[in-house]
Amino acid sequence: MIGTMLGNRYELIEKIGEGGMAVVYKAKCRILNRFVAIKILKPEYSNNSEFMEKFRREALATATFSHSNIVNIYDVGSEGNINYIVMELVNGKTLKEYIRENAPLSMDSTLKISIQIAKALECAHKNKIIHRDIKPHNILINEEGVIKVTDFGIAKATSSDTITHTNKVIGSAHYFSPEQAKGKIVDNRTDIYSFGIVIYEMLTGRVPFDGESAVAVALKHIQDTIVPPKVLVPEVPDSLNNLVIKATQKEVIKRYNNVTDMLIDLMRIENNNKYIVTPSNMDNDYTTVMDATQIQNTMYASNLGKKLTNKDMDDEEEEEEEEEDEDYEDYDGEKRKTSTWKKVLIVGGALLLTILLGVFVGTSIYNKGNSNVKKDELRVPKIIGLTEDEAKDAVEKLGLTYVVLGEEASDKPAGTIIAVFPSEGTAVKKESEVRVRISTGPGEIEVPDVVKLGKSVAQDHIVTQGLKVGKITEDYSEEIEEGAVISTNPAAKTKVKKGDTVDIVISKGSRIKKTQVPDLIGLTLKEAEQVLAVVNLKLGSTTAVITDDISRDGKIFNQSEPALTSVQENEKISVNYYQYKDPDEGKVEVPNFIGRTIEDAQATANSLGFRITVTGDRKGLIISQDVPEGNKLDKGSTINLIAQIKAPNIGGDDDDDDEP
Repeated sequence: MIGTMLGNRYELIEKIGEGGMAVVYKAKCRILNRFVAIKILKPEYSNNSEFMEKFRREALATATFSHSNIVNIYDVGSEGNINYIVMELVNGKTLKEYIRENAPLSMDSTLKISIQIAKALECAHKNKIIHRDIKPHNILINEEGVIKVTDFGIAKATSSDTITHTNKVIGSAHYFSPEQAKGKIVDNRTDIYSFGIVIYEMLTGRVPFDGESAVAVALKHIQDTIVPPKVLVPEVPDSLNNLVIKATQKEVIKRYNNVTDMLIDLMRIENNNKYIVTPSNMDNDYTTVMDATQIQNTMYASNLGKKLTNKDMDDEEEEEEEEEDEDYEDYDGEKRKTSTWKKVLIVGGALLLTILLGVFVGTSIYNKGNSNVKKDELRVPKIIGLTEDEAKDAVEKLGLTYVVLGEEASDKPAGTIIAVFPSEGTAVKKESEVRVRISTGPGEIEVPDVVKLGKSVAQDHIVTQGLKVGKITEDYSEEIEEGAVISTNPAAKTKVKKGDTVDIVISKGSRIKKTQVPDLIGLTLKEAEQVLAVVNLKLGSTTAVITDDISRDGKIFNQSEPALTSVQENEKISVNYYQYKDPDEGKVEVPNFIGRTIEDAQATANSLGFRITVTGDRKGLIISQDVPEGNKLDKGSTINLIAQIKAPNIGGDDDDDDEP
C-alpha cells in the first residue's frame, strides 16, 4: 500500500498502526501540502455494504463538530475496494502505550488525562454521538500532553455482537459495558462505564476483568464485581476511587447520569483530592446473576449469531439476513473459511452455556425465594496476616472461592495475606470470590525512570512504587528543560528495597540563557533601555545622527542585532538615533549694506563676524550685496559688495583740483 495515491491527493507514506478493523497510514495531502492519518478498513469490513454505509454516515456525522480533544476528521472516501477515513495526524502515542510505560499513573496525571477525555465525550454527547468503544487504544496523547479521542465513526458503526464473531476484537471486550455484553439498547452512560474502566487502568495498570475469550470477559462484566482500584493501589485517594466505582456500576441508573456531572467531579477532585464523591451502593453490585429476562435479552441481541441492528441506533426494523461466508483470522494468524452454520454453532454453544448457567442459578434462587435469604449469606473470614495456605483453607471451608489478585513487596512476612476484598466480615453469597493480595516480603523493586518528567509527577511516581523521595537538588542542563528531572540516585532500573530513598536532580535549564532581541526601532533611548531590561539585555553604545526633522529627534533608527534574533542574556545592544539641530542655530542675520560707505560697511561686518569684499570705487557708496538683507549666515562667512564706480573726467581735469 505504501506509495498508493487515494483520491488523487493522498499519498500513503508509511504504516503507523493496525487495529482489529483497520490499518492506519501516515499520508501526505498533495493539495494542502500537509501530513494526515488515513485509516483504511480491512477487507472483511469493506466488503459489507451495510457496515460501510453506517461507517460513512457516522464518520461524516463526527466531522460536523470540532473539539480540541477529538481527532478531526477531514474526509471520507472509497476507491475500488479501499474504504478510508482521512483524519488529523497526531504525533504521539496511544494512551494504552503510555499506561504500559508509566503505570500506575499518579493521581495528577490521571486527572489531567481524564478531564480531557471527559471534555471530548461531553462534546460528542451534546452532538448526539455515542462512542461505544472508549478504550486506551482509541485515545491518543501528543508530545505536549494533549489528549485526542479517536475512532468515533468506527465505534458507532460496529454492532455489540461483533465480539462473538471473532476473537480479534477481544480488546474492546475489556472495556465495554454490561448492557453492550447483553445486547441491550445503549446510551451515553455506556461511554461513562467504559471511561470508568479506562481510569481504572490508569490508576492500577490493569483492567478489572480478563479472560481467555471475549465471551468470558463479557460474562465477568455482567456478573462479577470490580475490585476497587484502591485495593490494588492503596495510594489512590477515596475521591477518585469512589468516582471509578460510581462510573462502573453494572446498573445504568446507578452511574453518572451524564458525562458533564462526571467532569465536574473530576475537576473538583483536581482542586481538592479530599472531595467526597458519593458512590452507589457497592453491595448491590457485588454478585449479579443473570435472570430469565436478561437471558432472553442476550438471546435476542445475539439472535444465535445473526447481525444485531439496534432500533435506537439505526431507526429501522430489524431484518433477518443470510450471512455470506467470510474470512477471519484465528489467534495463530491462519485464515480459514467458516460457514454461517459453524459460526452459529460456536456462538450458540457459548450462549447456551451462559443460558444454562443463568437458568440453573435463577431456578436455585426461585426455589429458595420463600426462605430467609440470609441463610445463604456468609461472612468473609479474618485472614489478613495468615499464610496463604491458612487463608485458602479458611475461605474454602466456608464455601467461598479463593482468588489471588497478585503479590506485592511489603514489610509483612513473605507468603502472608496483606489485603482482602471484600473486606473481612463482609456478608457475601456462597461461592462468591474472596480476592487476596500476598506479601513477597521486603523484596527488591526497580527505581522508576522519571528522567524528563516534571518534579511533582516524578515525586508521585517514585512514591507510588513504594519508595521515598530523598534529597532534591538542582543543576544546569543543556538537554533537559527547566523544572524536569535530570537524573536519580540510584539510577532508573536499579534494584532497591521497598521504602528506600531516591534522590532526584532537577534541571535549572541551560546555563547559557538565551533570549530574543526586541524591536527597538522608533523608541527613545530610555524606552529601549526599559524594554531590553525586561528580556535581560542591556543598552550598549549609542550614536547620534543629526537631523533637521524635529519629529525624528531622539528616535532609534538602527540596532546592532535585528529584532527576534536569539542572543545570550545580558548581551549589549548598540543603537543609532536621530538628534535634531536647528539649521539656523548659531547663524547671524545679514544687514543691509546698500547706501553705506565702504568704511561703514566694514565696521558693521566686523561687529557681526562677517567678512566683506568690495569691488568698484573705494570712495563710492555700496550699491549691491550678493547675500540679501535678512538672510542668516554662519559667522566668518564672506559677503561680496559692489561700490559705486565714479565716471571718468572727459576734460582731463581732476574734479578735486577744480576751483569754483
